[in-house]
Amino acid sequence: QVQLVESGGGLVQPGGSLRLSCAASGSRASINPMGWYRQAPGKQREFVAHIAIDGTKTYADSVKGRFTISRDNGKKTVYLQMNSLLPEDTAVYYCSMPGYWGQGTQVTVSS
Repeated sequence: QVQLVESGGGLVQPGGSLRLSCAASGSRASINPMGWYRQAPGKQREFVAHIAIDGTKTYADSVKGRFTISRDNGKKTVYLQMNSLLPEDTAVYYCSMPGYWGQGTQVTVSS
């Protein structure tokens, strides 16, 4: 089994920054492609960012230039640096790897 545990969410003012972390653990945890998704109230879960094993990064158009995904393979951890946050970035953010999802961490952008 694999457990994905997100952290780093919280309340931030518009224009602020947050850094999310997702640590993978468990007997079957290994280096995998990893991604971030988010789900706002009343909306479907949507793709945010993805990082491949070789480090190739992909972003949703809505976050390009503001969010940066990175990974530390030694720590089996993926990060999402979120800058210039907007109220519409408010959502529960989920970490994912093939076959697994984290429990989510709430990000609220509000003044």
